[in-house]
Amino acid sequence: MKKSPPQIFDRARVRLRRQRSAKAFSAHDFLHRRVMEDIIDRLETVKRDFPTAIFSGAGDLTDQLTAKSGVGEVFLMDSAKARLSDGANAFVADDELLPIAPASVDLFVSVLVLHASNDLVGALAQARLALKPDGLFIAAIFGEETLQNIKHALYTAETEITGGVSPRLAPFGAIQDFGQALSRAGFAMPVTDIDKVTVRYTEPYRLLKDLRGMGETNALANGPAPLRRDIISRTLEIFAATGGEEKFDIVYLTGWAPHPDQQKPLKPGSAKTSLADAIKNRKD
Repeated sequence: MKKSPPQIFDRARVRLRRQRSAKAFSAHDFLHRRVMEDIIDRLETVKRDFPTAIFSGAGDLTDQLTAKSGVGEVFLMDSAKARLSDGANAFVADDELLPIAPASVDLFVSVLVLHASNDLVGALAQARLALKPDGLFIAAIFGEETLQNIKHALYTAETEITGGVSPRLAPFGAIQDFGQALSRAGFAMPVTDIDKVTVRYTEPYRLLKDLRGMGETNALANGPAPLRRDIISRTLEIFAATGGEEKFDIVYLTGWAPHPDQQKPLKPGSAKTSLADAIKNRKD
């Protein structure tokens, strides 16, 4: 019998965090806007059309789409209704349980939501199944160095005051783990790359406001009690004293639904030119 993945995140809490953040989200969406701009740049370089597309977690940011991106009809998806625009093309769904017919869309885009999935490979596999053959998948997901500075400050403060630490910040995956997840989910030509973003906070409390405004506060299953005010205050003191900068790793996952006509990698040993000859020809 197949084992269920560990339940690291409380998915109901994830939805609640996103729901509560909706009203103020536009004041804290700078990372999401950056992601959408990057995704649009990628779509514009593909040089093909996508008549039907699903954007998960993007909300109103799909208004940035350009004609050059080749995207036709757009369907908006989110686990929180309040993060969706009103309209016939918006629907509530969980990334781990997609209500989408197989082979029905040309493009599936996920904007900073999959880091809170308990079964990333399963979620990716469902997105692949929703794609038509040779359909494109693009996701942006927070990577392993995200929030490392505030995490260090928090654990230092909690140790000083209580003598121990509690898990309060979500674990983030490494880029190589995401590449393996794409392959395990059955995507062809999987590619991962990373955008490392550093944000300077002259007012440390703004970081906490940004996280709440994004809907990214603690959603761990069986999480500890809320933080005491003295721990929060000491955490921000340490954070400010160590530079007041926070890092966000944004990892991009790209893959294609398999199709017989796609380019295939060469088999090992099938190359006809040696590396030495290739270097020599390059010099010539």
